[in-house]
Amino acid sequence: MNKILLKLIICGMLLSGCESFSGQQKANLTEAETEVGIPVREHAILAVLWQQLSAEYKALCYQAFNVAHSQLDKIVAENKTKNKPLAIVTDIDETVLDNSPYNAKMIEQDAEYSKELWVEWGKEKSALPVPGAIDFLKYAESKGVEVFYISNRFDVQQPETLENLKNAGFPFADAAHILLKTESSAKEPRRKKVAETHEIVMLLGDNLSDFTEVFDGQSTKKRNELAESLKADFGKKFIVLPNPMYGDWETKGLYEGSYKWTANQKDSIRKAKLRSY
Repeated sequence: MNKILLKLIICGMLLSGCESFSGQQKANLTEAETEVGIPVREHAILAVLWQQLSAEYKALCYQAFNVAHSQLDKIVAENKTKNKPLAIVTDIDETVLDNSPYNAKMIEQDAEYSKELWVEWGKEKSALPVPGAIDFLKYAESKGVEVFYISNRFDVQQPETLENLKNAGFPFADAAHILLKTESSAKEPRRKKVAETHEIVMLLGDNLSDFTEVFDGQSTKKRNELAESLKADFGKKFIVLPNPMYGDWETKGLYEGSYKWTANQKDSIRKAKLRSY
């Protein structure tokens, strides 16, 4: 069959707007591959520019930490009789450290995420603080609340990660307060470890799995249902930071947990899942 005609047929099918792809649709995506290459990170340019240049990004970060400040005052007042010391659990990347230069580098190199490039960026130890992060976490320290950093940076990145946090001025930037990924990316076991000795009163993150394991590995539809069911916790116990560049919304949701899609296939999936009129 003529390749152009085949591509038009497949695109018509994809634009039906279905939530997920069937086995046959995935097979058709493979058949629809063409010799025309698509830059693998072209679609991410506006997201990176928005994070790096927009005043709206800064405003949302300050808003998140202002809300966290107000809530922490209430929490501390209500938990004065707790036997365990109080703690905040925070993610690192796009929650307290801005890694948009790494995402810009992927665009420059027309490259997808790789452990090698990510580790290379970490060794720069130059990620800047997310607006408002240091002031809030220092305020928490002044209130006697400890801060634990639970991140899916690789465990081998601990020295440079701690140095980056220390140089930026973050409190509790020491080995006892940072829990990086060893084998599993699931954060719940590490949160439970903190909870053995501390009362976790607030969690900060840019990805919903930073707050509770119920979001781990879920589809777009399920993630939205869960967010609706937990709406009372956002802005209280769960403080969400903006991150348009990457996250489970993309890998687990948009791309349905598959890391095998080609650039052309990802382009088709993104367009198929747009909601238009």
